[in-house]
Amino acid sequence: MPRVKSGITSHRRLKKVLKRAKGFYGGKHRLYRSAKEALMRAGQYAFRDRRVRKRDFRSLWIVRINAAARLHGMSYSQLIYGLTKANVQVDRKILAEMAVNDPAAFGQIVATAQQHLAS
Repeated sequence: MPRVKSGITSHRRLKKVLKRAKGFYGGKHRLYRSAKEALMRAGQYAFRDRRVRKRDFRSLWIVRINAAARLHGMSYSQLIYGLTKANVQVDRKILAEMAVNDPAAFGQIVATAQQHLAS
């Protein structure tokens, strides 16, 4: 069986790595080994932070809902408990959106939660 040289394949692999490392600082976008290591680390951060982003947004929504609920004389936990008792299924993303953009509708939801807390 004849010997196969891998020049084209390895050169393509190198070009692919350096292309993905475009914009990195210093040798990390010029040198293959540094670029490969930086890409591995960047990939780990990206994987982790796709999950962290979900946590961050949820906490942001909770802060917004809490601020709007306190304007109506309720805390966040009371509001969520009242909505659970009222069997209102609105997620935190939509509640936060309503608190910011449609205060009147949010006020109606708070009123519903208050009614079910009293009973």
